Amino acid sequence: MRIKPPSTANGYTISGAAEQLQLSVHTLRKYEFHGLMLPAHSIGNQRRYFADDLERARCIHEAVNKQRISIEGIKRMLSLIPCWVMVACSLDDRARCKAYTDAAGPCWSLQHKNNVCAFRECRACEVYREATTCHSLKQLLRSRLSSPSTGHEHP
Repeated sequence: MRIKPPSTANGYTISGAAEQLQLSVHTLRKYEFHGLMLPAHSIGNQRRYFADDLERARCIHEAVNKQRISIEGIKRMLSLIPCWVMVACSLDDRARCKAYTDAAGPCWSLQHKNNVCAFRECRACEVYREATTCHSLKQLLRSRLSSPSTGHEHP
């Protein structure tokens, strides 16, 4: 499916994004509820979807419907992204970070307290931005699996 660019610089509303993707509004809300997506919000707190958001939703939808991967399975896969390497977390930060110590979901879906990510905007973070497409996600996971162990890897 070819995704058309937004007609305005303000992105698509949730209904406009759903129409572009041929998905339901409920489906997009479900992906957000489970922490798989972080749509932008307007000043009035209305969800806004841009090209990267549409591509992420397409990738998730394909994984769920074509590859038959559950939402929980997708969350587990996203939890394998080596965010602690990508943002150069110290050993102390890693010890206080659920993204490093648990495999419950992607780092952007977790509460960050007392670590380097506590004041970062997840939607703008390179970890979230680099995991947009199915291809880029595969590359991130491949790099995680092929990188030499430093003794400081995910438990």
